Amino acid sequence: MSITKSDFNNGFLSWPQLTELETHVKEFPNSYIHLSGLRGSATQFFIAAAVKKMHGLHLVVLNDKENAAYAFNDIQDILGEDKVFFFPSPLKYPYQLESTDNTNILMRAETLDMIVKNPSWMVIVTYGEALSEKVVTKKQLKKSLLELKVGEDYGLDFINELLQEYHFERVSFVTGPGQYAIRGGIVDVFSFANDDPYRVEFFGDEIESIRTFDPASQLSKKNYKKIQDQQLMESRESILDFIPKHSTIWLKDRVLSRDHIQKSFEVAQEAFSKLSEDSIQKSPDILYLKKNDFDLGLENHRFIEYGGNTVGNASLELLFNQKLQPTFNKNFEMLGLDLHGHKDAGNQCFILSAQARQMERLQAIFEDIDSSVDFAPVLQSAHEGFVDSDLKIACYTDHQIFERYHRFRLKDGFSKAKQALTIKELTSLQKGDYVTHIDYGVGRFDGLQIIENNGKEQEAIRLIYKDSDILYVSIHSLHRIARFSGKDGTPPKINKLGTQTWKVLKQKTKSKVKEIAYDLIKLYAKRKAAPGFAFAPDNYLQFELESSFIYEDTPDQSKATADFKEDMEKAHPMDRLICGDVGFGKTEIAIRAAFKAVCDSKQVAVLAPTTVLTYQHYKTFKDRLKDLPCTVDYINRFKST
Repeated sequence: MSITKSDFNNGFLSWPQLTELETHVKEFPNSYIHLSGLRGSATQFFIAAAVKKMHGLHLVVLNDKENAAYAFNDIQDILGEDKVFFFPSPLKYPYQLESTDNTNILMRAETLDMIVKNPSWMVIVTYGEALSEKVVTKKQLKKSLLELKVGEDYGLDFINELLQEYHFERVSFVTGPGQYAIRGGIVDVFSFANDDPYRVEFFGDEIESIRTFDPASQLSKKNYKKIQDQQLMESRESILDFIPKHSTIWLKDRVLSRDHIQKSFEVAQEAFSKLSEDSIQKSPDILYLKKNDFDLGLENHRFIEYGGNTVGNASLELLFNQKLQPTFNKNFEMLGLDLHGHKDAGNQCFILSAQARQMERLQAIFEDIDSSVDFAPVLQSAHEGFVDSDLKIACYTDHQIFERYHRFRLKDGFSKAKQALTIKELTSLQKGDYVTHIDYGVGRFDGLQIIENNGKEQEAIRLIYKDSDILYVSIHSLHRIARFSGKDGTPPKINKLGTQTWKVLKQKTKSKVKEIAYDLIKLYAKRKAAPGFAFAPDNYLQFELESSFIYEDTPDQSKATADFKEDMEKAHPMDRLICGDVGFGKTEIAIRAAFKAVCDSKQVAVLAPTTVLTYQHYKTFKDRLKDLPCTVDYINRFKST
């Protein structure tokens, strides 16, 4: 029996400890509360349930980034992406700008922006090291609001001065946060408070259009009538002072958080002491918290501690009767007995997974070995399973059952391009490098040049063709250009503009491709007519093998797996190539295909080009198939007859 995600999560609102917490908080708004006995992801489910009951801002502080990221994913899956934010540390090393993580700065700025907008409720998940660096004051952030509207007059000089005042870096092309570019009547700005950069187009001093664009391809994405942007200025304060008073702070371990904050301050002090005397960097006292600052910041808020180390006497102690999900070592008979035991004890069993395919595999395994096993599948991710005796539930996760590595998910930063030539590649091109334009053929890159177009100045790519002919290409047409790829060490033949040579060459190539395609169609028609062995659909052993893969399948792996199974189950020979870079999981696909054949009582030969590779593949296959009824061995020239 399946259960919807919302019904499953609403079930946690019946926690008796939650009612007790809500009653206490109404009577004592600023209090210290301690929770003990929470296990696994039950902590995140309890926090999410409490947030639903007690609106306002909730700051959840974990011990380190990894634990914070897992907690963030759990709470976000329960409450939704628009209510839960991650607040990371912006720098890997104090006072080293090259260690700045732009994605982290984006997430910090987005979080501060949402606090200023003062939503009815939100959750911020963070960790001690991230809290250690102070943030811009709320007063300064509101003061530094920049609003631009289509149809209003601003002037390019004003925009330029303003962006310099906000310490933006002026570049030729915007590729990352904190940069801006001015080309004629166009201003590109990549703010730290937005995932995509803005392109503001002027007609004189009047704003004609505002749109976001892809920083890699420079192609426009979405139009806006107005934008509001907030920049990070110099005045700093603790995030605990930035958030509203009487917010709720959830602490995994107050002592450990204080230690991490103090350690970060001491590391910053040491780095500051090594700076040159003429450095203009601010001192650690201005930029970083000390542990005493952290203690003072807690005084204006209620804080709930749920770890082992307690500080002082709590005004309320809540006890939970829980234990962690047992370890089954991929033994499904043992899992089945455990689920039967919970059912006999009156507990309801849930198995959580973000992938419907995993649920199908698990159900197929139990249909084969014990169809009486009863559990409710829930399409939701959780990091660690738990058993709660008060709610009489057992919540298990699929990745722990199958001993699969569980990745946390954080924002990837700004979009990645798939176009032919990206801005990153453009900036790496040197004068004289060969490029190919889809309409004009092979030419030489000759740098960037400002040209006039319809009365406006704009930057264009300059290409040199045969007889020194010049072609200017707008940066908005980057997708029509690609870096030339041919035989190494062999310079290509440069095309001449205004001739039919490139067009004829493209036409010949198309004809040749059609010939090859015709030959391939004939070949595949013969193969399709040839008889072959049709393998049976997957059985529970195949499901068990695939579920035991310690990583979650990538979309490409899932597609390749589905494709080869479809091929093998047809009644004619299979001919398929799986290709990809090192580490993309090609060998795992081969193991699955080989085992599918073994499940139909066939032998499989895996060929490799060297003796070293044969042994490496033998070890890989042996390790993956060690718990399954399958014999793996290898043959090479070092083995006797």
